[in-house]
This record gives sequence, C-alpha cells and structure tokens, in this order.
Amino acid sequence: MWTPDITVAAVCPYDGKFLLVEERSKSTNEIVFNQPAGHLEKGESILDAVIRETLEETCCHFTPEALVGLYRLEAANGKTYIRVTFCGSISEQDPVYSLDPDIIRTHWFSPDEVRQNQALRSPLVLSCIDDYLSGQRYPLELLREL
Repeated sequence: MWTPDITVAAVCPYDGKFLLVEERSKSTNEIVFNQPAGHLEKGESILDAVIRETLEETCCHFTPEALVGLYRLEAANGKTYIRVTFCGSISEQDPVYSLDPDIIRTHWFSPDEVRQNQALRSPLVLSCIDDYLSGQRYPLELLREL
C-alpha cells in the first residue's frame, strides 16, 4: 500500500525577511536551506508537530497563526511528501534549547535572497514563501483532530 510522508513547515516572517535553517541533507549529505520543517510523529497533532519542529530546528517558540497551504511533492528520492505549511510569529532564541544535530545555523533571508539561493532543499521552500507573500492564508480551524 502506498503511503505519503506527512511533513509540516513554518513560514516565519520578520521585518521583510524569512527564517530558514541551514542543514545537511541526510540523503545527499549536501548543505541545503529549508523552512523549519519535519515529519509528523505518531500520535502528534499537526499543530504540535510544527511547533515542535520549529523549536528543535531554531530554538525559537513558534505560534501558528494561519495555514498557508497544503503541498504535494514527488521528490527525486521516489517518495511523495504532503506538506502542511503554517505562518506565524516566532520568539527570540530560547537559550534553554540547542539546535538539532543536523542543523548548522539559522538565517534571515529576504524573498530575493531566497529566490537566488541555489541550495534550497526543495521547490516547496520558495512556493510557500511566494504563497505567503501573495496573501494566501486559511484559518487554523480548517484542521480537525479527531
């Protein structure tokens, strides 16, 4: 039976820039840039997943404010990913936490800097930012946890 991987991502805007993480790809060992993002874990709500992943990858507390979109990507590795992307506010880094071992550092990039970046983890990174910039927002109430 075919099963897609469910991932979450956080679009974090501040002062005209967007927070991206610089990380080493486990599959290719290359340095790539991505929104704070990761896999939904068993028994975890979608909102809890994006809050957790953002904290683990940035040491910042994320408050989801809206759903930007749902994205399907057939990746080069043969997997299909369904990405649930949120936008919201983010705190300063919390010194109690440390970055996940795969994360090298965090960066704030303008939309043009993201567009020029040749090392984006996937086309989803720019698509999510472009959708956010176009005003695409959906209420969190669309998500129902049963």
